[in-house]
Amino acid sequence: MMPGKVLIITRGDLVKQMGIRKVTRSQQSYSNSDAQSERRTKPMVSADYIVGLTDGEGCFYVLIKSPLNKGGGGRITLNFYIKVQEQDKGMLDKVRNTLGCGAVYFQSETRANHSQCYRYTVNTHSAILNVIIPFFRKHPLQSYSKSKNFELFCKIAKLVENGEHHSKSGLDQIRLLKSQMNLRTRVVRESRTLRGNAK
Repeated sequence: MMPGKVLIITRGDLVKQMGIRKVTRSQQSYSNSDAQSERRTKPMVSADYIVGLTDGEGCFYVLIKSPLNKGGGGRITLNFYIKVQEQDKGMLDKVRNTLGCGAVYFQSETRANHSQCYRYTVNTHSAILNVIIPFFRKHPLQSYSKSKNFELFCKIAKLVENGEHHSKSGLDQIRLLKSQMNLRTRVVRESRTLRGNAK
């Protein structure tokens, strides 16, 4: 606006501007309310249900990739998954709706006499640290083996959160902890491999 000039706003202009703001706020309020309503209407399950399903069909595991820097550090992926048969996919959808993170996808099964499966997976560090670990801290697992794996998983997650995996010494700590996880699953997998090599 040029010096010495006065900008005149009519009452109609003011009403129009206020009206636009009101509509915008109203639309925004409706949008937020609609999103909340949509979340409430999605089928969900109880915390105890998720704990029981995880005790039976869940797994915490850690993937270590080759060193990426001169210091001997590596890339770590933290994973949590629940695997069920194809006809039970609906259970995983409810778990995802309840926890608000992760994805459900089809996992093809090629072994003889094994059903096709679906897997619910969470593998981002933010979701593991901010959702999965706090959830199972608040709602503890009941089986000894799964509880032990979870505690080891949490120790590794803490090292990753602190950036320890960027050094060789930190990566060695993670490898040591990982070697103590999922021992029963590892024995079954190694046994299956040996049988395959013997053919």
